[in-house]
Amino acid sequence: MNNSIIYALDFDGVICDSAVETAITGWRAAGRIWGDMPKVAPQAMIDQFRLIRPIIETGYEAIFAMRLLYLGKTTDAIYSGYARKAQTLLEQAQLTTDDLKKVFAETRDIWIATDLADWINMNPLFPGVATKLRELGEQGPWYILTTKQERFIKQILKGNAIELAEERIFGLDCKLTKPEVLKTLLKIHPGQTIYFVEDRLSTLLNVLKNDELDSIKLTFALWGYNTAEDKTIAAQHAFIGHQLEDFLVL
Repeated sequence: MNNSIIYALDFDGVICDSAVETAITGWRAAGRIWGDMPKVAPQAMIDQFRLIRPIIETGYEAIFAMRLLYLGKTTDAIYSGYARKAQTLLEQAQLTTDDLKKVFAETRDIWIATDLADWINMNPLFPGVATKLRELGEQGPWYILTTKQERFIKQILKGNAIELAEERIFGLDCKLTKPEVLKTLLKIHPGQTIYFVEDRLSTLLNVLKNDELDSIKLTFALWGYNTAEDKTIAAQHAFIGHQLEDFLVL
């Protein structure tokens, strides 16, 4: 492996297949807001959530997705005008996005406190990724760039026996965008090549717009939470498209 290469990795959809846990947490959090929802999420709606997951940017939005599924909306209907539907739910509940983030995080914390092993099991790493991350750790510094809160990242890494220094995890609490974090990494590692591995197309497109980040090697994680349309659009840009097996042999 090349010691001059630095990897900056998204978490959900690149390292961790968190769709089931996010769906269950979203359902439970929604149940704390809307009392008409059953305590346990139906398996069919958890399965449907995986289809919706590509439009979820930050975990708390799973509250909207699961509420809309409960209200009988199809996955196609949720995709159509999602932002508008989410805003309507927010106004009806008379809550702010900060309120939802708090409820979502608290719901996760309750699950972790009640049954940590179950919560970690619902957040499996993609096959082969744990070994890959340990190899990266032996090679040199690597980073996580995510919209997930840092404490949840730490729990999952610890549960998989993966060590990563706290200062190398840039999550929701750091209040920096991913392009801002990448600018910071360029300053920390001058002259080194940074590969940014991300499964969300809009995030890569935002990085692409920033001339200061021209030297970043953008890698589109085809195994993550993206759609066929995303893959088609990505192929028209200067992204490196990788399947999971490609990433594992880098």
